[in-house]
Amino acid sequence: MNRIIIEEIVKNVLDKIDINQNLSVDTGSNGIFKSMNEAVEAAYIGQQRLRDCTMARKEEFVNAIKAELIKEENINLISKLGVEETRMGNFKDKVIKNKLAVEKTPGIEDLKTEAMAGDNGLTLIELSPFGVIGAITPSTNPSETVICNTIGMIAAGNSVVFAPHPSAKETTITTIKLINKALSKVNAPKNLVVTLEKPSLEEANVMMNHEKITMLVATGGPGVVKAVLSTGKKAIGAGAGNPPAVVDETADIEKAAKDIVDGASFDNNIPCIAEKEVIAVDSIADYLIFNMKKNGAYELTDSYKINELRKLVITTEGRPNKNFIGKDACYILDKIGIKTNDNVKLIIFETDEKDLFVVEELMMPI
Repeated sequence: MNRIIIEEIVKNVLDKIDINQNLSVDTGSNGIFKSMNEAVEAAYIGQQRLRDCTMARKEEFVNAIKAELIKEENINLISKLGVEETRMGNFKDKVIKNKLAVEKTPGIEDLKTEAMAGDNGLTLIELSPFGVIGAITPSTNPSETVICNTIGMIAAGNSVVFAPHPSAKETTITTIKLINKALSKVNAPKNLVVTLEKPSLEEANVMMNHEKITMLVATGGPGVVKAVLSTGKKAIGAGAGNPPAVVDETADIEKAAKDIVDGASFDNNIPCIAEKEVIAVDSIADYLIFNMKKNGAYELTDSYKINELRKLVITTEGRPNKNFIGKDACYILDKIGIKTNDNVKLIIFETDEKDLFVVEELMMPI
């Protein structure tokens, strides 16, 4: 046998022995580590083992995660934690979001192998994993982001190290523990999904710059997205959104009104995909407002109250007041002296296109 081939075989065997020796030092519990370096090293070893798993096994891992998380007690637990810890959104809508993440996030079904044949031969295209992915998650959707990221990343053969927002650490850690509980039931490799006991900005920076992190995924504000895109690594960023709803005379006005109120008030407007402002043509504007009010919107018409609202929820620097992000419409109205019933879920008023309420994403049901 060729000497070079023999040396290559020996090297590969020694590499695998090294990996297995390192794996015996498991300092994390349920994927929770004290330092980012420990977490990344453990995830790296886990991914080496995942690499050797068949697609059928990866599907088994994904199905186990979904089966565990869809249990009513677990959905309720992480949804309740999300509200109590972050003080944003509401329990009912978080249950819907978590269920949606579990049930609708695709697994291996999106991994299609393609083959093309012709006069010049055969071409086979097969997707391969990146390795260890570093994922930064937000306080607005902590458990939902972890669920969605985990399912897709493991299905594709990656392990994932989460750097959660510190204000949502308990929700994130609890979700990861449930995921690892599910994975242990089907004898998946250890440490495919890991995080820290005490997340911080400093530890997130360690993760972003770690040599064994081959890809970064960030969900959050413009700052964190810019940070991952500036590392020089492969990166995907999901940042802020401020989507308008445009309604003209061709629309089903009654349906549009209901859908806008439902969407803009969902989880108190913290999803970046929720409607943030409405642009309506004059001919249908009044009828649209009438129907929005029928579906749970409260209209402010007093300019003094509108200015009070502006001073309350927008800082002097023109940024959202964090004390009101994700709060109920009734709670916000109460702070400007307006008492309403629990049926009110959205605040509306007419303004111009340059207003900060229009151009800035507030993540409030306004």
